[in-house]
Amino acid sequence: MITFGRGQKGKLADLGCGSNVAVNVALQAPGATIDLSCFGLDAQGKLSDDRYMVFYNQLASPEGAVRLTLSAGAATFQLNLDALPASIERLVFTGALDGGGTMRTIAPGSIAIGGAATFPLSGADFADEKAVILAEVYRRDGAWRFGAVGQGFNGGMAALLAHFGGTEAASSAAAAAPASAPTPAPAPVPAPAPVPKISLSKITLEKRGDKISLEKGAGRGFGKIRVNLNWNQRPQEHPAKTGFFAKLTGGGQPKGIDLDLACLFELRDGTPGGVQALGESWGAFDRPPYIHLAGDDRSGAVSDGENIYINGDRFDEIGRVLIFSFIYEGVPNWAATDGVVLIEVPNQPPVEVRLDHGGDQPMCAIAMIENQGGKLQVTKLVDYVSGEGKISGHEVIGNKYGFKLRWRAGSKG
Repeated sequence: MITFGRGQKGKLADLGCGSNVAVNVALQAPGATIDLSCFGLDAQGKLSDDRYMVFYNQLASPEGAVRLTLSAGAATFQLNLDALPASIERLVFTGALDGGGTMRTIAPGSIAIGGAATFPLSGADFADEKAVILAEVYRRDGAWRFGAVGQGFNGGMAALLAHFGGTEAASSAAAAAPASAPTPAPAPVPAPAPVPKISLSKITLEKRGDKISLEKGAGRGFGKIRVNLNWNQRPQEHPAKTGFFAKLTGGGQPKGIDLDLACLFELRDGTPGGVQALGESWGAFDRPPYIHLAGDDRSGAVSDGENIYINGDRFDEIGRVLIFSFIYEGVPNWAATDGVVLIEVPNQPPVEVRLDHGGDQPMCAIAMIENQGGKLQVTKLVDYVSGEGKISGHEVIGNKYGFKLRWRAGSKG
């Protein structure tokens, strides 16, 4: 493998790389998180289309020409350069510190392309910058090239986004303006269709198998972790039954949706179990299993939905937690629920998993939360299952994901 120095460039063809090539970034900073991103820029060096910023909350470009896989302190950007539109002439790879510290604190790392060339980096290369432009893959004279940049950049992710001309979504509603005399509004001018704005405040796991790893702060745990399930509050979208047939079948006004949030767990000592409203197995927050289900919303009418709390300060005693949900009553298919699970860890961006693309199966394995060497790893599952003969859906999920439990029929109180 060739070692590049800062400013060195080379044609991909000369490096033995084709149009399908991986860019691997390994970059870590003790006690901090580095957000690794790729900006797809136009001929003016601008992010004219926010969909071509590929990062933790947008893991692929629209046609999949750039796809991101994340792990702790590392990222792989899988490129299909032939699939990029002609408007994208440059892919710029960056890292930005999330939280305290500066780039001078980063550990020795690198950015490599296709196993052919690597560009090593370390904190000694930088001063007090909060971000770095690592390298770029760009098109010139009809050929794609790789360039090692290593340029420190003041400000974090938001500053990089502004530098490349992108638009950051507002994180909160604007404050009300003080009362004043009304100002006539100018005549409306037709505007082009808006491009979705980038959100830096939330991690959305888009595809099944997508992962994110979160690190706890030095000398402390993860705090009180909330797993929230919410869904729409509408009843089933079909007319109520009336007349004599309705009396026989119990028809009338359609019932609301009752999704249940639940989990299976395995502690580090191998103890398995489950927490769910069915059977009134509520768990406990301050003692094993350090997982507690708070209440049961039977209709979706509670704006806060359903919540499981995990004691992140005892996370070292937890091996893994499988978050799942099942349709206890109401809606006949998952697509109609608009269900979403939000995993909130203090001082970390929330992780969102949407219950999308489901059919009429009664159960959904949503996400796996795992203790990976002290790091909290979340993996999107969104795996819809049904019972098999006399085997319940609960048991099917448990068996599929290796939870050794004995099952019996249960009901809600």
